[in-house]
Amino acid sequence: MEQFLGKAAQIAPARRYIPINKGHFEMEPPERTDEFHRKLSSGWESGYAEYRRLWRELPAKRQVRDYPLLVDLELASVCNLRCKMCYTITDEFKAKVKKGLMDWDIFTDVIDQIAGKVFAVRLSLRGEPTLHKQFIDCIKYAKDKGIPEVSTLTHGGRLELPLFEEAVKAGIDWITISVDGLADQYDPIRKPLTFVDTVRRIRQMKEYKEQHGLVKPVIKVQGIWPAIRPNPTKYYETFAPIADLVAFNPLIDYLRKDRSIVYEENFACPQLYQRIVVGSNGNYMMCSNDEDELNIIGSAYQDRLHDIWHGEKLNAVRAMHNKKDGFKALAPCLACYYPRKAVPDEQAQVGHRVIHIENYLNRAQTAGS
Repeated sequence: MEQFLGKAAQIAPARRYIPINKGHFEMEPPERTDEFHRKLSSGWESGYAEYRRLWRELPAKRQVRDYPLLVDLELASVCNLRCKMCYTITDEFKAKVKKGLMDWDIFTDVIDQIAGKVFAVRLSLRGEPTLHKQFIDCIKYAKDKGIPEVSTLTHGGRLELPLFEEAVKAGIDWITISVDGLADQYDPIRKPLTFVDTVRRIRQMKEYKEQHGLVKPVIKVQGIWPAIRPNPTKYYETFAPIADLVAFNPLIDYLRKDRSIVYEENFACPQLYQRIVVGSNGNYMMCSNDEDELNIIGSAYQDRLHDIWHGEKLNAVRAMHNKKDGFKALAPCLACYYPRKAVPDEQAQVGHRVIHIENYLNRAQTAGS
């Protein structure tokens, strides 16, 4: 995998709280989680192991790789749903962000720049990626250029079997589908989608993979914890037989309503060493959690990704995060859940197992809050 090992610039290590993949929890026993990663690594096992090692180690060492490990390419910042906990429905978001679809030429240009240099691309961020008319073409272009892992996050409403089959043939590796609870919780949140139809679509994906002897794409189902809380066992038992991984997220402050936020001490963000984001409008965003585009660090219409990754603006952000509480000078970081203090203050029963839930201090866990 030498093609993935670039020059690295060392930033002085410091004792910091550096969360890796904060806010993402699985409802699985260890053997199911291990099997998920085995499937996801199928066909590039050594490369996948290197990718995950670097995902953990680069932030800890404050080390900037020649290229990021992952590039988020936001195919769409628009969505055809109006989920009550989503920031995209707020007047504030609409005033700050021009919603739309990524230009094909920008997409292909970025892929051309990173082919052979990054491990993964994710074709999603704030909106619904399947709304992009060239969604399938984007998957195929990235895979044809040799990107080892191509993934997306979707509400799944458009993934009827014909579109899923096209995505499979294009080479998609990983699909995460947002399913917020069982029918009583899901239907009001995700309307006009229905729980019954969403389960049907996921079951059809499972059956298609079995019929064709496919390991990938792996299917992950995840939802916000407040919607799962009423019956975690039934939620897990519904999706474990038809998905490769079942997970949940504590509800974060999507709507920017919280005022009494408690932060971790000596926080430093791992994303600054892991990934870079290209929004649907071509803007390079400071990170994947700067949903409001408060800190734009470049434009894909004018700038090369490598230049932005090593550029003055992003290095200035890294330098702020190397200072004690330096992140507090950055507006996107103050609103982010990564530096927010979380405590394991809740347990739930999933069948015969007990799972532990971390909640953010002073954060209401009710959809719409």
